[in-house]
Amino acid sequence: MSKRTRLTDEKAEALGFDLRKHDKNRSTARYPISKEEVTERLIEQDYELKKLTKNKKGEVTSETYSKKQSKQDFDTSNFTPISYTTNPFGDGKWAKYDLPKEERLIALRQAIDALKEEIEPTAPIEYKEHLNNDKLINQYTLTDYHLGMMSWAEETGDDWDLKIAEDTLVKFFEVAMLKSPDAKTAIFAQIGDFLHWDGLDAVTPASKHVLDADTRFTKLVRVAIRVIRRVIKMLLTKYKEVNVIMAEGNHDPASSVWLREMLHAFYEEEPRVIIDTNPDPYYCIVFGKVCLFYHHGHKKAFKGLEATFISKFKKEFGNSDFVYGHTGHFHHDKIESNLMTLEQHRTLSAKDAYSSRGGYSSGRDSKVITYHKDFGEVGRSTININMLK
Repeated sequence: MSKRTRLTDEKAEALGFDLRKHDKNRSTARYPISKEEVTERLIEQDYELKKLTKNKKGEVTSETYSKKQSKQDFDTSNFTPISYTTNPFGDGKWAKYDLPKEERLIALRQAIDALKEEIEPTAPIEYKEHLNNDKLINQYTLTDYHLGMMSWAEETGDDWDLKIAEDTLVKFFEVAMLKSPDAKTAIFAQIGDFLHWDGLDAVTPASKHVLDADTRFTKLVRVAIRVIRRVIKMLLTKYKEVNVIMAEGNHDPASSVWLREMLHAFYEEEPRVIIDTNPDPYYCIVFGKVCLFYHHGHKKAFKGLEATFISKFKKEFGNSDFVYGHTGHFHHDKIESNLMTLEQHRTLSAKDAYSSRGGYSSGRDSKVITYHKDFGEVGRSTININMLK
């Protein structure tokens, strides 16, 4: 009589048997095969032993097998290794892979396109025509706002958290709109680092430096969307047209992408709101004889920025009588005039612990700059942080 072995349904199927009825009070059935044959046939079919169960005498009472993962299941040819770890068995290294940067950006844009399909555009806001000067444009300049950063006054000199930041931004626009002259068009020029960090981990994207974060990333995203929509709605009460620049910064390169695309989808049926979705971190607006450039300052330093603007926007530069470039990144004021007036702006945000401990110090303000389409800059208002308290 041939040997018979108890098998689970899973193991019996793996060995090619037709399933039999289980014996009473058991989860197995007997099959005409020896234990030795079971082991040999499972190994032949690329299974590997995962667990042995023994009785008190040391005899094997059961064996657990699982299918080996094929080495062809994961093709690493299109991936880039980003770290290596010696495995605990001492027989090699584990590699951690990620998509190349270009493919990550493509994947991110595809995800954003999918999200945009679910965003219901806002209905146009009614505009009551009034005597606004169509020869003026008011630029509301904001940079390095670091929404989501946490700063403790005892350590840095000022408190800063998500609520303070949201309230301060709304207050800035309330005050700035009162101080700016009547004009038909406004520019909401957010020049980068609007968010303090760029993902689930509160670290800088490039260097992975740990940041002082006030909240969870999901909440940060919700507040960012809410406050920007609120600001745009405020501007639409005064201006017939609102141009929005959501520039890439070194703290939020990925978030600036979904923020631009989300706003573009949200306002696609509102002709009075124009969202610049340019993926290149250099931006341009032309108003009559005036040309306005924007870049955060993380990719090109102040010294070489003028030439970069001209190289990227040759036609716009050549056709303009008055050219102005705006940047941020370093949190303090600086102005130079050569082929254009190039201005580096301060921030309304407080210092974080890193800046405070490093001895970095600068005033805190933001500006509304008024340009005339035929004469260039004709006025500005500086709103410092003390005016908003």
